[in-house]
Amino acid sequence: MKSYASLTERKPWLAWLLFLLTIGVVFLLGLLASSILERRAEAAYVNVPKNEISEFEPRNEVWGENYPREYQSYIQTADTLFKSKYNGNAMIDMLEVDPRLVVLWAGYGFAKDYNQGRGHYYAISDLHESLRTGAPKTATDGPMPSTCWTCKSPDVPRIMDERGIAQFYTDKWAELGPEMVNSIGCADCHEPKTMNLTVTRPALIEAFERQGKDIKKASYQEMRSLVCAQCHVEYYFNKNVVEGANYLTFPWDKGMSVEAMEKYYDEIKFKDWTHALSKAPMLKAQHPGYEMYMKGIHAQRGVSCADCHMPYKSEGGQKFTDHKMQSPLNNIANSCQVCHREEAATLALNVYERQDQIIENRDKLEELLVHAHVEAKKAWDLGATEPQMENILTGIRHAQWRWDYAAASHGGSFHAPTETSRVIATGITIAQETRIELARLLASLGHNKPVPYPDIATKAKAQEFIGLDVEKLQKEKNEFMKTVVPKWLEEAEKREASYDQTTSMK
Repeated sequence: MKSYASLTERKPWLAWLLFLLTIGVVFLLGLLASSILERRAEAAYVNVPKNEISEFEPRNEVWGENYPREYQSYIQTADTLFKSKYNGNAMIDMLEVDPRLVVLWAGYGFAKDYNQGRGHYYAISDLHESLRTGAPKTATDGPMPSTCWTCKSPDVPRIMDERGIAQFYTDKWAELGPEMVNSIGCADCHEPKTMNLTVTRPALIEAFERQGKDIKKASYQEMRSLVCAQCHVEYYFNKNVVEGANYLTFPWDKGMSVEAMEKYYDEIKFKDWTHALSKAPMLKAQHPGYEMYMKGIHAQRGVSCADCHMPYKSEGGQKFTDHKMQSPLNNIANSCQVCHREEAATLALNVYERQDQIIENRDKLEELLVHAHVEAKKAWDLGATEPQMENILTGIRHAQWRWDYAAASHGGSFHAPTETSRVIATGITIAQETRIELARLLASLGHNKPVPYPDIATKAKAQEFIGLDVEKLQKEKNEFMKTVVPKWLEEAEKREASYDQTTSMK
């Protein structure tokens, strides 16, 4: 074999080539090393807190001084431009889209006003503007208890600490108006000193304890869903825990299925309201997103809520969670294609197909329920007795509970399509059987023909049909927004101006 020296002597250009290649390799290695050192230095610099965050600091912008990337992505939740086939993050008047809802909720606040939420950034302002919260003139006025603030603000843990949990659930909604000014954010899910995920709402902890579980033993991946489960769940106001309190409680003691929670409610004879037409003792499903998610394939595979709705992203030397909480359909590359290799259009079509199929049956159940409420009212008008109506009212209650459970578990048609379909199917069966019993009762009362379906083609017509004076409610709300809310905000601004960021706010 010829030596290197002899080769280069015969071919001097080879020596130059090897020399240049060596320089090139050394240069590239230097760039790589420089990049690694630069990113390490950046990571070390970024992760050094600039300020000490107090234990109950509610202001998201203060947290943002230490965690600017997370905060900047959170601020993007103010964007309301994305609209999917059915929802998105723009405000949608759902009563206008589907006026049947007005009849289904007759006698309850949701018949007044039900808008598709714009996201966490608007949690406070949307609640101010909702007709459901009324137009209180004083701290003890209005239809809603203070419990309605529970999931709307990082000011909640602060007030619970100051006043006690039971007292927080005892006040009126307007009592805490000046205290609740910061929208859902950092302090709702993070410890200030370690930034570890934490549960700040007692109802979830208490629900776990009643099942013999310790939420503190949850893994980090489980916590990426449990911080969402503080609020995206079914709940009710329990009046039997502390006298005078509307104590927020999760009905999971018998299980987390639609039937288990129904049994729980039936045994304690709980009702959210009495229907204005049928007089049925009704249940209003809140938003059982976590319960429905737990029935789906993603939960079974260990995928958390945050994996899809708050996926990881990288900037420079930093990998962090994107705090622009939104539909995965607006971020398919980071949310879906991390695991799924199909084209974005195919993945979106998969979602829409499931939604189409489920909503088709859900709409059918809505129509059956409108019929049932109207027919029940006719039976009462004809002189039906309570014993005659008992089973019928229970059937209406159970059928609408299933409809509402499927409808209110936002994303359920994707999170757990088979479970959502099953719940709706059982609701249709119960509604049909209930209407058969109603038809027999009506015939025995001398009415042996169909009860006319009401003209509820628009939201306005539906609200007029149930006797709701929305014009009056809106006038009162406008006055409330003009005179009361500015005072709340002014009082809150003065209080927050006194905060010392470096000391505890206890």
